[in-house]
This record gives sequence, structure tokens and C-alpha cells, in this order.
Amino acid sequence: MSKPIIVAVDETQLDSFKHIVDSLDSNLCMIKVGSVSFNAIGHEAIKYVASKGFEIFLDLKLHDIPNTVKKSIEGLISLPVSMMTVHTSGGLEMMKIAMNAVKDTNIKIFGVTALTSLSDADTDIIFKRTASDQVAAMLDLAQEAKIDGVVCSPHELDLVVARKSLLSITPGIRLSESEDDQSRVMTPNDAISKGANHIVIGRPITNAPNISEALLEIYNSIN
Repeated sequence: MSKPIIVAVDETQLDSFKHIVDSLDSNLCMIKVGSVSFNAIGHEAIKYVASKGFEIFLDLKLHDIPNTVKKSIEGLISLPVSMMTVHTSGGLEMMKIAMNAVKDTNIKIFGVTALTSLSDADTDIIFKRTASDQVAAMLDLAQEAKIDGVVCSPHELDLVVARKSLLSITPGIRLSESEDDQSRVMTPNDAISKGANHIVIGRPITNAPNISEALLEIYNSIN
């Protein structure tokens, strides 16, 4: 299995992006490049991370009609990435086409179930059901589409583990109680103990006074 820790590097300036990447250890983690860095820095961000020996999780959360997602992925598969994301709510056909678009590569497709920023109150307004029920419904679609895995909060990991056929990427990881934009959170060790294949950690590492030490501390806590 690829490294469990994925560090989210969300920077809009290349210098600060490089500084964080240079402070990390490719033996201890993968790196997530999401829309923040990809939109601001572009392919250069991906190429720099790859040049430092990291596996890359490209988290663009593609969500569009099937043909548009297909063409978007075809424009990305030449990049040195290991995993990328679509939204499961894009539907069964969209996910099937996403899988077909990467069939001749080693890239894994993960489906975002429900954003970790959403509380039950939010999902009740948007989907007319709890976050857990929304994730369960999206897992049904993900399994039918035969994608490689899903992105879910640590609080829904038991639903994923029960499916057996799906890998999991788990954001919403915090070292302690926090007051930020994440609603459904958990510590790294607890998430791994609940069966997460990968945990995504951003600010607790990238905003730390010593990035290298912060990563090593978390790595040691789950090993």
C-alpha cells in the first residue's frame, strides 16, 4: 500500500509551495495537490513534487457531465500522479467513464462522498438525509461503478471498511479539538485504527513551526 499519510499543500505562490515540499520527506508521506495550488501554479506544482520523489494525489474533485470528465482526465493522465478524485454525486455513468479514462495507466480513481465540512444539518438541507446516510448511498454508487476507492470523513470509515472492495482516503484529520471549517474530524491514530488506508493532513503540518518535526511526530504516532 502507498504511504498512509498524505500532506495537503495548498499554496498559491510557487516559492511557498516549494518551501513546504522541501520540508517534507518522501519516505514518510505522499503529497496532495488540490485545486488551490493546481489553479494557481498549474502543472509546475505537480512536476516539482514529482522531482522530489513523492507520490502524488491530485485532488481536483471533478464533477461534470460524463464526456467533460472523460476529456478532463485525458488531459491529466500524462502527469505523474498516483490518484485523482471525482465526485460520486456526479453519478454512475460519470464514474464508469472516469475509470475507463485511466484504464491504461496506474492511476486510481477515488470518489468524494460528502465533504468533511458538512454537518448533519448541512446534509439535511442539501440531500435531505444525514451525512452518514448520504455517504452510504454514495458508497452504493461507487461499488457499482467499480472505482478504486472513496474519500470520506473518519466518522464514516466503518461503512467503507464493511464494503471491503473500496479503499479509503480520509480528510478531516486534526491533532486535537479545533475551531475551523471542518465538522467531522478525528485524530490520525484513531482514523488509522478505524481502517483508513490514507489520511489527509494539511494545516496541522504545513502551518507548524517545524514542518519536518510535525510530520515525523504524526508518522510515529500511527506506526
